[in-house]
This record gives sequence, C-alpha cells and structure tokens, in this order.
Amino acid sequence: MPLLQRLAPMATKSFSPALHPVRCLILTPTRELAIQVHDSVKTYGKHVPLRSFVVYGGVNINPQIEELKRGVEILVATPGRLLDLVGQKAVNLGKVQILVLDEADRMLDMGFIPDIKRIIALLPKQRQTLLFSATFSDEIRKLAKQFQNDPATIEVARRNEPIALVTQYVYHVEATRKRELLSNLVKKNNWDQVLVFCKTKHGSNRLASQLQKDHINADAIHGNKSQNARIRALEDFKAGKVKVLVATDIAARGLDIEELPHVVNFDLPHVPEDYVHRIGRTGRAGSTGEALSLVCAEDRPLLAAIERLISKKIEVRTADGFDRGSDRGERPSPSPQKERPQHHAPRPHAAKQHAPRQHAPKGHAPKREHREPRHERQPKREQLPDFFSKPYEPSPSAQAPAPSQDGHGRKRPATPVPALFRKKAA
Repeated sequence: MPLLQRLAPMATKSFSPALHPVRCLILTPTRELAIQVHDSVKTYGKHVPLRSFVVYGGVNINPQIEELKRGVEILVATPGRLLDLVGQKAVNLGKVQILVLDEADRMLDMGFIPDIKRIIALLPKQRQTLLFSATFSDEIRKLAKQFQNDPATIEVARRNEPIALVTQYVYHVEATRKRELLSNLVKKNNWDQVLVFCKTKHGSNRLASQLQKDHINADAIHGNKSQNARIRALEDFKAGKVKVLVATDIAARGLDIEELPHVVNFDLPHVPEDYVHRIGRTGRAGSTGEALSLVCAEDRPLLAAIERLISKKIEVRTADGFDRGSDRGERPSPSPQKERPQHHAPRPHAAKQHAPRQHAPKGHAPKREHREPRHERQPKREQLPDFFSKPYEPSPSAQAPAPSQDGHGRKRPATPVPALFRKKAA
C-alpha cells in the first residue's frame, strides 16, 4: 500500500509508452510467488491508473515482450527471465525508483546473487531498496548492506519465531513406513487439504503416485513440471479438487493458501530456516493450523538443528502401530527365522562313513602302514609291436615324378625366370 501511494501522483491514463516507464521493480525467487504478488498489486491498485505486469520463465517470451512495449510502471519478475528481456532490449530499468526483493534471504542466496548483482548494476544509484523475509540470518544482513545505505530494520515478530497459532508436533517413524503413516493420518482424521513437503522432485512424484494408489487424491508440484501444470495443480489444490499437494521447497516461499489447515514435513529440510517458511503456509491471517513432521533415525540431527533455531522443543506424538523405538532410536528386533525342515534322507556325499581316527598312546610313535614304491604301484604297460618303434620310411608309391617330366615322360620346357629374381653373376 505505501508503494502504490508513493507512485499514485505519477499515474496517467495516457496511451504513450514513454509516460509509463518501469518505476517499481519487484523480484521474487519463484514463478508462483511472482504470480501471487502481481495478483495482490492488481487487487490493491485497481482504482489507481498504474500499469503492472509479471514476467517469469517457463512460458513463451514473445507475449511478454509485446506487453512491455506498451509501457509498464510496476514490474514483477523472476531474475532469470528479467535478464533475458534485458538482453533482448525489451525493458529499460534506467528509471526505477523502488526495488523490492521478496523473500530476500533466498534472493541473496548463492544461487541468485550473481543475477541480483547484474540487475542492480542496471538500476539508478538513487533509489529505495526494500527487503522482505520471515527469516534473516546475520550473514544475509551483512550481504544486504552492499545494496543499501544505512538501512532501517523493522521486525513485527522475534527473529526465526514460528507463528504462535501453528501447533507443531513430530512422529518418530521408520523411514520405510512414512508413506503408510501419512496415508493413515489423512484417512483416519479425514483431512481435506494437506500440503506435504519432500526434499527431491523425484520423491514428490513418487509419493503423490503412492498416495493415489491408497485412494487419496494427490498431485505434485516442483521445478521439473511445466508452468501450466504447476499453476493447474496449485489452483486445483486451492479449489479443493486435490486433497494432498506434494511439493518441494518451491512452494514454501510466500505462497498464500487461504486457511490451509495442515502442513506435513515428509522430509525435514537441511536448512533450518526453511522449516519456518514451510510451516508458515498455515496459520495465516489469524487462522489456526497444524504442522507435523515425520522423523526417522536419519532425520534426528536435522530436528535438533530446527529446535535450536526456534528455541523450542517440539512435541512428540505417537500413532498406534507406528511408535516402535520412537525416542531411543530403537529398531525393531529381527523376526525369528523359520526352522528349516530336516530331511532324514542321507545326503549323497555323506553316505560314506569313515572310521574314527585312533590316536597312539603317549610315548609311542604311531605305526605307519607299509606302502609299495610308486614305480612298483604303477600298472605295467603292454608291449607294443616292433613296427611302431622303427624310423619313418616313405613308401615307393609316395614318391612324386621328377618335375622335369610330364605325364608322358617328355621333358618340360624351362620356365623363363623374370630378371628381377635372377642371380647376378659373380
């Protein structure tokens, strides 16, 4: 609202694009958040003649170029697509007065900082820079000072503190039974709207497919899906057509799902601050909500890091049939092996029984059996005829005729020898 109030005096109903330069630039880390922010700008500024537009990747860039040619005063964008448009000279950022970084801790993360620096280099030095985030580490604060001059800090709640209206608890369960426990909780408690977080895209697809096999209407949303598929999945979830939406951390940043009752951490995040953003999807606008985490033995260090961040011990609950070795990290004892049936028929190799070896008494050397010498024990060979011991003698019939005679006894003419093979005279 203050942003719209500041830009309202410069609003005009003229159709000239020159009178509608980009005066406010809002950057978001995800496409879904960019769409949501632009919807809020249109809602709050519907009575103010300010043009706004949103650009993001995953869709055709040409319609975005055509819209920017008409003039836009409030531009909401993701960094990658904005730099693509700058490279095609479809947008000019030379008259930006206000820069907003939504989810600033993620925007200043190592993955986004090169793009952010390139964009800031295109902006005027005299501007207002606003950073918004639910979590702000000391490292991010130091990094933010590179883009701001003597910034003021406004905090509406204690740092890294989850919303008090969100009830948090954990279930200790074996990793292989997480999906079974989740299906049990959804069916037993008759949950109608559940947002589930996984750590990988492949894991999100797999879990959504498994829940569908359990007769639970589920869908997945992550970066590998097309933008249209992501928007459709999110809209179906908000409308109640999808009961369980499985997502990666792409949905943990700033998404506003009205009165979302349940958030499930199927996999705990490796960054503790992401836990605060995840459970912040519920308990919004004064409504209550529940945030539960499924914790296996490998997740316990991550749970300890989260509890240190929020300075709170999270309640542990148990579910019937899933509480085996909950707090002590015990694993179920292996099931007793079935006894193999004993076959009374003797084995072929055990048919021969050897007599037990007798040991000689002490002080007496054992007697050795007398054995014949090896040459005497060998069988005698039969005497071969003398014919086989004679040297080889060719038979008269095997002798070939002289090469100088043909079959009729006539001499053959001498074959001329090529000069190349003749012997030189001495």
